[in-house]
Parts: sequence; C-alpha cells; structure tokens
Amino acid sequence: MFKNLHELLLSMPTEKACRDYLITQRWDGCPVCPYCGFSDKTYVIESGKRFKCGASQDVCGKKYSVTVGTIFESSRIPLTKWLSAVYVVTAHKKGISSHQLGRDLGVTQRTAWFMIHRIREMMKNVGVQLEGIVEVDETYVGGKMKNKHKKVREQYKKEGGYESGHAGNKTGVMGLLQRHGEVKAVVIDSQKQTLKEMVNQYVTRPSIVMTDSLMAYRGLDKMFGAHEIIRHDKDEFVNGDIHTNSVEGFFSTLKRGIYGIYHQASPKHMQRYCDEFAYRYNTRKIKDADRFALSLKNMERRIDYKTLTKKVEVLPSVPKWVLDKEAKRINKF
Repeated sequence: MFKNLHELLLSMPTEKACRDYLITQRWDGCPVCPYCGFSDKTYVIESGKRFKCGASQDVCGKKYSVTVGTIFESSRIPLTKWLSAVYVVTAHKKGISSHQLGRDLGVTQRTAWFMIHRIREMMKNVGVQLEGIVEVDETYVGGKMKNKHKKVREQYKKEGGYESGHAGNKTGVMGLLQRHGEVKAVVIDSQKQTLKEMVNQYVTRPSIVMTDSLMAYRGLDKMFGAHEIIRHDKDEFVNGDIHTNSVEGFFSTLKRGIYGIYHQASPKHMQRYCDEFAYRYNTRKIKDADRFALSLKNMERRIDYKTLTKKVEVLPSVPKWVLDKEAKRINKF
C-alpha cells in the first residue's frame, strides 16, 4: 500500500495498473455490469480494457469499462493523471487551484477545473444526520463591496444592493457541526427554506442544538431535545459547554481556503466548495492514502461539462430581514 504521491506513481505507472486498481476499489475485483446492475457474469474483451455483460441480448449484453458510470467516464485524460489528481485534491488541506493542478499534470486550466469539480462529486456527504450536541451557525463568504471598483459598487447599488455591510454581495453558508463528529455546510437559500427548516433537515430530534441569539432560531427548543443559546451580542462566547467555537473554526478553514487558494467562489458553485471542505474536515483524522481509497469508493457519481456550466439564476442567499435591517442602518447616515 502506498503512503504518499511518489509511491502512488510508482505502484500504478501504467493504464493497466490503474484500471486493475479501480476494478478492485469499485467491484472488489469482480466486475458487475453498470447498465443492468445485477449481472456478474462477465467476458473480458479488448485485452482487459473492456468487459461484456454475460446476460442475454434481450436483457443487456452491453460492453463497458471500469470507468462507465464514474467521474472518469468519457474522459480522454489518462487514468494515471486522474488518480494523481484525486490524490492531490483530497490530500491538500486547503485545496489546490485549477491553475496549479493544470501545471502539475500538464493539462490546460480549463481541463483541470473540470477535473476538480468532478472530484468534488465524490466528496458529497449525502444523507448525513447529526446527533448529540450540534453547533449551528451561519457566515457570509465573499469580498466586501467597499473593496470593489467604484463602477462595480454603483452598478450594484442601482440593482437594489447595498454598498456596505456584511451581507451585501456575499453568499450565506450555514454550518452544522456534531461536536467531536462530522460537519455539514449548506448554502442558505432563503427562497426555499428558513434556517429552522434547514436545522430540522440535518439534525435528529433528540439532539441538543447550540446557536447564537439570532431571532431566526427562536422555537428550536420545541423541535429538539434542547436549545442552548450563546449571547454573542453581550460579548459571551463560552458558557460552560455552551459555545459555537467548533463550527466557527470550520468556517475559518473554509474561508482561508477560498480566499487563499481559490481567491473567489461564485454563488453557483459555492455548495461544491462547501462539500469539499466539509469532506476534508470529516476525514481529517485519517491518512492521505486512506482518504484517497475512501474517495474512490464514491467514484460512481458523474457530472458532465454542460450541466456544470449551465447558466442558472442564483437568488440571494441572504434572508430578506437581514437586508431590511441593513437598509435601515444605512438610511440613518
């Protein structure tokens, strides 16, 4: 078993070695047809590059490779580069930019950007449920409007935004952290769910929820085992075991990664960045090689370039009451 990137490259120097490794990780060495999903009777064809389903033509009988139905499907990038990219992206504690990955692998920045987003598909923590003591907080990610060019600020103001304030031009992110456990980071969409509804979606009912004194969290005590409040507005940050410092520590890692490595993240793709950093946080106690193998267990996820770059209307993630409060504050001056 390899322990670092150098040993990975030595252990899998050819396409055949990479295919054999993926067959082991995906099917435990026994290929199963990804089209019909049940036939384990397989014929090896094309010198092991592909397989043919052993079911009859009426049932399936299709040809397939180990990359069908995975993040590697329909890619002309060699598997040697793909596996190197997976290791690097999952091992770097604050991520790696598409420009740097492109230089490291010898591919274009556009190709590296698409590869990283495909790898992020493996990092999604689907169906997570938090329990016990759960810290909940929210933050806003994005550059301050006052630091932008004057023309940009004027245009933003014309469109109904506010030139200053913590909420303007930013994307809201809610963090839910199970103390001594996993974290879930979700982009806030005030058009779909309230903050309480988001907490209810990811936290089990008997849990103890800890938040700040934000009015939007009022009533959580009726939905969960208990609701403890830390009064940041009164300079209270720790009251015994009551605090939200752990989830705020995760926010620090998220923001440092985005500001220092990626420099910016559009609201359209912000959820993917949240999934990436939450995955690293949740696997922080295991070795890089183990995280690499764990990531490949989730390789059966795929997103195509057309879907990834499709233009969508991104609605403001900041709750309306925050914007209204900000407007009243600005109108005083």
